[in-house]
This record gives sequence, structure tokens and C-alpha cells, in this order.
Amino acid sequence: MRPTFSADERAAVEPVAALVAVVVVGLALGLYAGAFADAASGDDRSTAAAALDRAEEAITVGGVADPARMRRVEAPGTATAVELEADGERWLAASGADAPGPPGVRSPEAVVVVERRVTVRVAPGRNVRGTLRAVVWR
Repeated sequence: MRPTFSADERAAVEPVAALVAVVVVGLALGLYAGAFADAASGDDRSTAAAALDRAEEAITVGGVADPARMRRVEAPGTATAVELEADGERWLAASGADAPGPPGVRSPEAVVVVERRVTVRVAPGRNVRGTLRAVVWR
């Protein structure tokens, strides 16, 4: 014979506790989805800024960029082009064959460009203001 229970004897959850549980689960899923989206998306602007920092560190001596040091520029894991422009001249360094090309070749919508003003040594004892630029694909 099966025991019978009245409505007063059955287990029940308070409505407030159930609502709190649903809100907590919803918030947890929202935070997880937000963290996952931030971790998964490659922020191209920060990638370009990091490449620019590495390039500046590689080519500057005493705060002055030396175009002869452009061959030292490396951007591991990223197809990056680094440009140094000063006094009407332009020096280019690319991290590989799939790096973005010069400004006339690449599409502005397809790349992220980050640039910074630097002092450039153009001749012994002659420094001018120039632009150091890092270009990465979107």
C-alpha cells in the first residue's frame, strides 16, 4: 500500500528562494559568457599596440629610433608590418610574407594601425621627429 501525503506534508520551495536561485544562475551565466567573449576575441588594437611597443624597444637607443635597427623588429605570432617615417623617408619591416603591405597596397578597412611620434636619427648628429607605425590585420 502506498503512503498518501497531504498537501501540507509535501516538500515545497519558497517562491523567494526559487527566484533568488534563478537570478543567481542567470548572473553566473552572464558573467561566464562575458568573460568567454573577452578572452576569445583578439583585440586587434591591443595587438597592434603591443607590436608597436616591441618595435620601439627594438629600434631605439637612448630614446632615439635608429632606422638601421629596423631589421631587429620581430612580432612573434602576428602578421605585423612596422613602418618608420621621418624626413621624407620610409623604412619598413615585416614579420613575414603574410604581413600587411605598404599603405598603397593594403585596404584601410582590413588593418588596424597604431602609431606614435618618435625622434629618429637620420644622419650622424641629426635627429628629426618621425612616426613609428605598427600595422596588423583585423
